[in-house]
Amino acid sequence: MATVKLENISKSFGETEVLFDINLEINDKEFVVFVGPSGCGKTTLLRIISGLEEATVGSVLIDGNDVSNAPPVERGISMVFQSYALYPHLSVFENIAFPLRVAKVNEKELEEKVFKAADILQLRDRLDFKPGQLSGGQRQRVAIGRSIVRDPKVFLFDEPLSNLDAALRGDMRVELAKLHQNLNSTMIYVTHDQIEAMTMADKIVVLHDGVIEQVGSPMELYHNPKTKFVAGFIGHPNMNFLQASDTKINKGKLTATLGDSSVNMPIEAGDTKDGDSIEIGIRPEDTVVSNKGGVPMNVDVVEHVGATVILYGSVLDNSNFCAVLPSDSVIKPGDEIHLTIDSNKCHAFNSAGQALKRI
Repeated sequence: MATVKLENISKSFGETEVLFDINLEINDKEFVVFVGPSGCGKTTLLRIISGLEEATVGSVLIDGNDVSNAPPVERGISMVFQSYALYPHLSVFENIAFPLRVAKVNEKELEEKVFKAADILQLRDRLDFKPGQLSGGQRQRVAIGRSIVRDPKVFLFDEPLSNLDAALRGDMRVELAKLHQNLNSTMIYVTHDQIEAMTMADKIVVLHDGVIEQVGSPMELYHNPKTKFVAGFIGHPNMNFLQASDTKINKGKLTATLGDSSVNMPIEAGDTKDGDSIEIGIRPEDTVVSNKGGVPMNVDVVEHVGATVILYGSVLDNSNFCAVLPSDSVIKPGDEIHLTIDSNKCHAFNSAGQALKRI
């Protein structure tokens, strides 16, 4: 398929700057997800790759060729939008075949490509249906089929599952993962949903306020976030952040005081020194109820979600805190419990929001 390279991409709308010096390489056959909150620039970046937007500064290279000034039709890409954009008066067959008819592909080749796409997407028995007779998931598959028949170098997806209900989104995540395996193609996918990013991506690109915060595999971002923003955005429920009341650095080890408890972490101290403002990041799933001291938590809300129980409450100086415990935990709102924090799984962030590297 194709590689994609972005060099020094910046974008402004009038006086409003939305992307700042983006540099990124996407390898052949990778499934890359752009993820971030609304307004972070992820869709604008996708549209620049597609040619629907022009970068103010910088270059887009596909397979080593500079396509920055090429129209979308000449870039070898195909884009699937949030809205299905299907023609309601046409059958599924004709919707999928539409770009081939525009390209004046002969009827035999057209049928072969449509049938092949329909087989991949399990739509063979729906080819005579109109879009109004299909479920939301089936309509999205038709839109994807219309992209497949074009044999693009790169597939682009702009939040394609956001119009689906939770159950269908889960099903379609699996379908898209299978599609990537079957087509063995380069795919770039935009979403604000970090669960979609974690479950489908080979590589995640986290964007925030128009800049790339971090690039890496899902588990790399989960275990080794480089910034407080990435740590709080990746993982569900979100990471807890507690302000240490005192910090000491001794022989490469950080000791951070949390109320009557403390965590001890081996770190590369760098410029960090005793007394610096440090926040400790603790994932909800890395907490354990203790009968022998620990951090006290006042429980406000208990959510039973099957295999686990999610607790919401407060610790220390009324800081919000979330803990994930086994489903057999007998805890109710109003209880006070004590939690043991595993220092080996904690993260530390300085006042600039940068992670202190663990040794």
